[in-house]
Amino acid sequence: MKPKTKENVHKAFIGEAKAYFRLLAYAERANEEEVPQIALLFKAIAEAERVHATRHLNLVKDLVVKDTDTNLEKSFQREKSISENEYPDFLKDAEEEGETAAATVFSHARDAEGYHAKLYERAIMNVIKDEVKEYYVCQVCGYVTDKRIPKKCPVCGAPPEKFKTIDG
Repeated sequence: MKPKTKENVHKAFIGEAKAYFRLLAYAERANEEEVPQIALLFKAIAEAERVHATRHLNLVKDLVVKDTDTNLEKSFQREKSISENEYPDFLKDAEEEGETAAATVFSHARDAEGYHAKLYERAIMNVIKDEVKEYYVCQVCGYVTDKRIPKKCPVCGAPPEKFKTIDG
């Protein structure tokens, strides 16, 4: 794919992916405001945006999605970089500006990303490669574990009922 088109496909993918999540948030708000038909409209358009994002990604999939070992290594490096570099900067800025809610979210994300990196690292070292098991994701902060649902999330303190099971 030629450079300008590749760049545009990437921008389109990002825009559609963002629209998907934004529209789901709009649907949630419409439900809270007891406007179910509008919530349904937002959900329908969100699904369409997901289709668009998937189609855009498929255009460049061979360029960005490699073999599993490479994908694991790239994912590990990204999580490590985000948790060690980006989120600490975001957190510092939020604290300096007195934005406590954002600081809490950034702090939780930073810590959860660190756990993600450890899971990727274990996969790279073939510790979990051939084990198919469940993962548990805290729906408050994004912490992931493959052990068991903890009595409380080690990142945000959420109770067990806030965990979602992800299985094959």
